[in-house]
Amino acid sequence: MDSFAFIIHPIDPKRDVSRKFPFLGRVLNERQIDFFSTFFPPVYISEIEGVTSQTTGKVVKGWFIACPYTPRRMMELPERTVYRKIIQTGRMAEQLGANILGLGAFTSVVGDAGLTIAKALDIPVTTGDSFTVAMAVQAIRDAARVMDIKIEDATVAVVGATGAIGHVCAELLAGEAARVLLIARDEKKLESLRDRLKCQARSELVVSTKMDVLRDAQLILTVTSSIHDVIHPEHLQPGSVVCDVARPRDVSAMVAAVRDDILVIDGGMVDVPGPVNFNFNFGFPEGKAYACMAETIALALEGRFEDYTIGKDITSERVKDITAIAERHGFRMSGFRSFEREVTSEQIETVRKNARKGSQHS
Repeated sequence: MDSFAFIIHPIDPKRDVSRKFPFLGRVLNERQIDFFSTFFPPVYISEIEGVTSQTTGKVVKGWFIACPYTPRRMMELPERTVYRKIIQTGRMAEQLGANILGLGAFTSVVGDAGLTIAKALDIPVTTGDSFTVAMAVQAIRDAARVMDIKIEDATVAVVGATGAIGHVCAELLAGEAARVLLIARDEKKLESLRDRLKCQARSELVVSTKMDVLRDAQLILTVTSSIHDVIHPEHLQPGSVVCDVARPRDVSAMVAAVRDDILVIDGGMVDVPGPVNFNFNFGFPEGKAYACMAETIALALEGRFEDYTIGKDITSERVKDITAIAERHGFRMSGFRSFEREVTSEQIETVRKNARKGSQHS
């Protein structure tokens, strides 16, 4: 039977360690978890069962395995040390018999986005970023629709626009929106991205290194690889939509707490085909996965065992290719979630009402 493995790692140290090791999660603080993670071996988490293609009926199985480092640890340690631990985790996937390995969360961001890791392993590797792009852009389109925002008249911001995921999202949205704000830290990279997109864009393109330009945007897609939140309540206009694809999150929890006139959604939750059981709670409802996980699973169903999305130069062709593969096997964009909870139609209605009130007062 064809199979896959997917690397996860603790993002919110205490909460995520508690999911597998309740005692350690209780007795250690965040800094201790960060410190001890350096000496921890890769961890076998669970077997994934029941993934079944809707068109071919093919069944694949998989495994979650964990690289023990937190995002902060990955940023603090030398790159070589981090690579070594991720490669060691990849070796566990090989021993389990996986045909392809997916890199989750920060393991896909570190260094050269999977190239070094793919070279060191005998099995092919993907970051899952191509399908992450597809689902992020789809989420923004869907959210715009429920909030009555016409994308072709709207200003869309891409935060982290020069990154691996950001630049493709920007490319896809520049074909649809009236204006696209490209936001990142490096002005030179932003300008070269703008110049590259100019030739095919229907949108007016604006570059900025400042977050306060977000006040001009109705739709915001945020995909930085920052380890701290970057979007705060004062940055946003009433009635706007923020799709947060980053893990750790880019959107401050304060936004949810104090702005009931904004729709914040997590990017890229996907329904996995078949009676799937992950045998592990990673914070999603049953049968649903992150888009990056879904890419890995879809490639296993397709039997495409090759290095698929690695490195920072993702193309829109690759995004279209994985979208077609995923749709063929029955992966579907799932409902909206926000800060680990389902977004109901009542909540959306409340946001719309509060936004109307806010715009009357302003």
